[in-house]
Amino acid sequence: MKRRVFLSAAASAGTVACLTPSPLFAAEKLTLSQGDVILFQGDSITDAGRNRKSPVANEGLGRGYPKFIAESLHQDYPDLDLQIHNRGISGNKVPDLDRRWQQDCIDIKPKILSILIGVNDIWHMLNGRYDGTSETYRDGFAALLERTRDALPKTTFAICEPFVLMSGTVKENKDKWFPEFDVRRQYAKQVAQNAGAIWVPFQSMFDQAVAEGTEPESLAGDGVHPTQLGHQLMAKTWRQTVGV
Repeated sequence: MKRRVFLSAAASAGTVACLTPSPLFAAEKLTLSQGDVILFQGDSITDAGRNRKSPVANEGLGRGYPKFIAESLHQDYPDLDLQIHNRGISGNKVPDLDRRWQQDCIDIKPKILSILIGVNDIWHMLNGRYDGTSETYRDGFAALLERTRDALPKTTFAICEPFVLMSGTVKENKDKWFPEFDVRRQYAKQVAQNAGAIWVPFQSMFDQAVAEGTEPESLAGDGVHPTQLGHQLMAKTWRQTVGV
């Protein structure tokens, strides 16, 4: 079945089309089967206001990129009864994922596991609410993926690149965010490569969009949380990169 990219009415087709990711981001197409489970994990960017009282697949997915991905997959594969979950929780860091991982990941047994985590691991440190270092992030993330691989040897990992844009709080505090944030992004990529995961290049995607003339504020007003346009672009890039 030919894959189509879903565009929500929340953004014009022309606007999103001009933010097409580079072909270098594309991956080989994965084959989806009847009833396959796809799980999105992370912090507030993934949470995006989801209904946490509705753990049922395909419900309460929030208003962010998991919702857009789910809508487009159901549109493209209406007969497969795909089971799509969003278990992102606002404020989460890697240790928070680890504490809830059995129930919120391993027990779900996803065919595709997507993780976007890392912004809070530095943001909470900058705010004095967490003392984790870049190495704490790297080692904890690596251990989480090793634990997951042991439990779910056939699951495809999609590790999403942590990102910020030069707007809002990030722009106002850029000397605190950098170069620390770049170190953590590189560690995330290293962990993904070591785990044999697909790397979803969100920072590179946003950097490309800004280089082509899109204002950072239109993609993430505070520099961290995407706008609807930002989430749409993430969804499009995720599908192209993961290959579904």
